[in-house]
Amino acid sequence: MSNLMLDYQQRIQAVLDTKLNNLDVPERLRLAMRYSTLSSGKRFRALLVYAAGMAVDAPLPRLDAVAAALECIHAYSLIHDDLPAMDNDDLRRGLPTSHIEFDEATAILAGDALQTLAFELIASQSSQLSDGQARSICLKLAQSSGQVGMVGGQMLDIEATDKQLTRAALENVHRRKTGALINAAVVCGALCSDTVTDQQLIDLNSYANSLGLAFQVVDDILDIESSTEELGKPSGSDVEKGKSTYPALIGLHESKKLASNLYQESIVSIASIGDNTQLLKDLAKLVVERTK
Repeated sequence: MSNLMLDYQQRIQAVLDTKLNNLDVPERLRLAMRYSTLSSGKRFRALLVYAAGMAVDAPLPRLDAVAAALECIHAYSLIHDDLPAMDNDDLRRGLPTSHIEFDEATAILAGDALQTLAFELIASQSSQLSDGQARSICLKLAQSSGQVGMVGGQMLDIEATDKQLTRAALENVHRRKTGALINAAVVCGALCSDTVTDQQLIDLNSYANSLGLAFQVVDDILDIESSTEELGKPSGSDVEKGKSTYPALIGLHESKKLASNLYQESIVSIASIGDNTQLLKDLAKLVVERTK
């Protein structure tokens, strides 16, 4: 991992720590929100916000607000995914899941609060976003995390349990469930810029679409090849729960080949954006080479 990635990881950790420490909410709720958001994670979506913003000259304070919002949405989704009514997982990032550490009601409320906090961070004057930028970013994030994006993808994933999906149907699930929020991170980061062009947004959208699908394909592979200790969550859980995955549908070898092809597509997509795209390239490489 590059020094720049580490710098941005530390930066967003500090931003989130400050935001979550100053909330005027019941103490147990605040602790649950902090527990799930500040636990060790890759901060991949925040890094994408910074990387895309850097590529099109967006100011850092704006990127801080949007990166924090993406991390809040991601944390909320993980809390709810882990609940007994959903994936019923006891371990996340090597720690007890929120409903195990606290209780189900507190976990649900912490997820709800993090979801709404995300939009507050963007709409707040402290974000330094213009009204038009805040509106565009809120709309993109709502679409990507809601019924046509992440939430809709989760519903499709639940309905696909113990069923054999076609490749097109599986791709639709993954592009919504995982890819939509990754796409939002990239596009919202770019929308923080006053000078981003329509063509740059098109190119970054293509990059994000390829990367989002690659991320989930690699997740499917790691569920088979990595240990629980490496993943920080139970390995083999997809197979155990009857989930539709790329290795199950096209085999492990073809899944790895697909991930590699998607990586190449993502790199080609940003070839014409400008000179400041190295972090975007590094993050794409990290996706396909990661072991957890």
